[in-house]
Amino acid sequence: MSRLSFSSTLLASFLLIAAILGTAALGGLLTLEDFAARSRDGAKHALGFSSALQELGERTVDLERSARQFLVLDDPVLLKRFEQARDDSMTALVWIGGLGSAKSQALVTQWSDAAERAAAALNTGAGADAALQALGELPILNEQLAAELRLQLEAESNRLLDELDGNREQLAWHLLVAVTAAFLLAALTGWWVLRPLNRVEGAIEALGESRFDEPVIIGGPADLRRVGRRLDWLRVRLADLEANRTRVLRHVSHELKTPLASLREGIALLKDGVVGELTTGQHEVVGILEHNTRALQLRIEGLLGYNAAVFDARSLKRRKVALRPLVESVVAEQQLQIQSRNLHVDIDVNGDVPPLTADPDKLRIAFANLVANAISFSPPGGEVRLKIACELHGVTIDCIDEGPGVPENESERIFEPFYQGSRQPAMPRHGSGLGLSIVREFVHAHGGKIELLPTSAGAHFRIALPHES
Repeated sequence: MSRLSFSSTLLASFLLIAAILGTAALGGLLTLEDFAARSRDGAKHALGFSSALQELGERTVDLERSARQFLVLDDPVLLKRFEQARDDSMTALVWIGGLGSAKSQALVTQWSDAAERAAAALNTGAGADAALQALGELPILNEQLAAELRLQLEAESNRLLDELDGNREQLAWHLLVAVTAAFLLAALTGWWVLRPLNRVEGAIEALGESRFDEPVIIGGPADLRRVGRRLDWLRVRLADLEANRTRVLRHVSHELKTPLASLREGIALLKDGVVGELTTGQHEVVGILEHNTRALQLRIEGLLGYNAAVFDARSLKRRKVALRPLVESVVAEQQLQIQSRNLHVDIDVNGDVPPLTADPDKLRIAFANLVANAISFSPPGGEVRLKIACELHGVTIDCIDEGPGVPENESERIFEPFYQGSRQPAMPRHGSGLGLSIVREFVHAHGGKIELLPTSAGAHFRIALPHES
């Protein structure tokens, strides 16, 4: 069975289920056909018996009429008519004798004997009383035969009905067994097919989260096992690429930092006049070089940090997280910056906010970068407002400051790495322009989004996280 493909498995399962249900239906149809045929035969026999009884009754009347006329007229033609009526009665008696019951056979025998006695009395001239007495027994025997026929037909009808009830119960059991077998076969096939599909989904999810240490082993149909082997090849390939990327970043970090450190040391020597006093113009050039080397070093460190954050965002260690304590701890960690600018940070929780299933470390970094950005752009003595609210599909966290704000045409670019908006605070700030980019990466990793909302003054950022983030 392991050689079957996905489509072949489904086709084979469908055919087996159809065969099981078709066999049960065919058995029921044959049973009903047999019952219908036997019912038709029973009705035909009942009609034949009724016709025979009617014929017997008519011949009895003919026998009595012919006998009475013969006794009065003594005409041999009338005696022959009597004999003919008796012979015709024998045909009806043979049909009635087909009932097969002992009582019906005895009644037929009695009827024949009475008819024979009447014929003998007429032929031998034994007397009218003997003939009429024998003929008088025939109507009584006819009634008894009719009663016996009704009993026999009723018994046969009851037997057919009982057999129908038995066949119906048997058919119900057959259908129940067939439906149960079909359901079990469908469930077994679904389990055999869907289990590897779930493992394929899990393997793809693991690859998306950069978990390359788990081999991909997929069972089930042949084509799904082939997909599993290709996914495992992809896992090995991605693991090699990730190792190469990490190695390149490490080498780049080392290869750039070492000459950059030498360059900064040389600039410091020039600035200190170790190689001789510098002119005013040379001091300006040295200052420009010092500023740019420091900026270059910050850019290199920021780039490495951003790449590490993007990679780290792919693997989340989820657990229950209460948002308010997490936000309060983030604000507490930045109290020195808040106090140095004489800022007021207000945390407002609207309603009962349930815990989220999320990675608290990643959320902490995202909130810390967002709050640090608000503190950096807020004027001295300003206010930063943090609002947490429970919405229909998740939780929102709003961060509102009183800084210069962001122009509308920069609302999307503000989340790009190294981009710093055109509106800067009055006080100088040191930043690489990666804070909001890291916030976006970590929020997107949780299935949420961050956006800049329009406001008349300052900047208003909103993070939306789903309940099962």
